Amino acid sequence: MIRKATYEDLTALMEIFRNARRIMRASGNMNQWNDSYPSEETVSTDIGNGDCMVLCEEGRIVATMAFIKGPDPTYAVIYDGCWPDDSPYHVIHRIAVAEPGHDAARRLLDWGFAQTGCIRIDTHRDNVIMHHILQKYGFSRCGIIRLANGDPREAYHLNRSDCDK
Repeated sequence: MIRKATYEDLTALMEIFRNARRIMRASGNMNQWNDSYPSEETVSTDIGNGDCMVLCEEGRIVATMAFIKGPDPTYAVIYDGCWPDDSPYHVIHRIAVAEPGHDAARRLLDWGFAQTGCIRIDTHRDNVIMHHILQKYGFSRCGIIRLANGDPREAYHLNRSDCDK
């Protein structure tokens, strides 16, 4: 089951992000998400805005993402490529799973596409796990965007608006 997160979920969400950082480091991604990212303040803001979604199994949160209606200001300029279309889109940020290998990311993406036909997402160049998930799902790498702090991220796009769901 996927639902909107509540403030009561904050402790479990912060544990999922700790686990996600551990998974990243174990796969060689040493530079994405420092020890304080995402902060409780960031996650609380996502919850307050109604953008934080959680995937629950047997009463336990196993994955999360911020699912935000675009446009996203960091996606306004793209380098070394281009967006394939200007369709309205949602953005996924801060996708994280408690444990790898449970197909949780795919289930979150499936849910997202049940809400909208077009999704954009970005990830760090060293996040080989996320690159694999996105490419396997059918996302196309479109170029590089820069976060508000200037850090580069690989940008992906998938528009299923014209496809059968």
